[in-house]
Amino acid sequence: MISEPLIKGQLLIAEPSIIGDLSFNRSVILLADHDKDGSVGFIINKPLKYTIQDLIPEINSRLKIYNGGPVEQDNLYFIHNVPDLIPNSIEISNGIYWGGDFESTKSLINSGKINKNNIRFFLGYTGWSESQLQNEMDNNSWIITSNSYKNKIIGKSSAHFWKEQILELGGDYLIWSNAPENPYLN
Repeated sequence: MISEPLIKGQLLIAEPSIIGDLSFNRSVILLADHDKDGSVGFIINKPLKYTIQDLIPEINSRLKIYNGGPVEQDNLYFIHNVPDLIPNSIEISNGIYWGGDFESTKSLINSGKINKNNIRFFLGYTGWSESQLQNEMDNNSWIITSNSYKNKIIGKSSAHFWKEQILELGGDYLIWSNAPENPYLN
């Protein structure tokens, strides 16, 4: 665990005690922005049943769409690791970028110049108002870790990513790695 202040680029791992919350139970969130006014992140381990082509038919790709969080779920967001190809991107950290020119992005996907290891799409995002995330940290809702995967996290994370992160934490968290998502099924 990290005891330093929250900074963008870190990972927030949901504590095993978050049960019954469809968005955050067993979530791993990439913190995309954090300042005195609030925080923004994307849940990176919750794929939806949609592909990018389902939402934007002119994109000829089966890239998965992920549930980025409960805020603005009618909007599409993306992170990537190819800022040299996608203009107007905003760096999060560690070579991970947020957004950019969407017309260029569509062309790059259609031409096969970027793939699932370069880009991830989300419906919605996670957002916290001023000091809300810090209050959740103080209430032990999240474990904060550095992103040791850097920009390779885009292709790395999966539906089992939470369990992998819990196993890496070790110690008292190991018992939770094989617990059912719904404790009533135990």
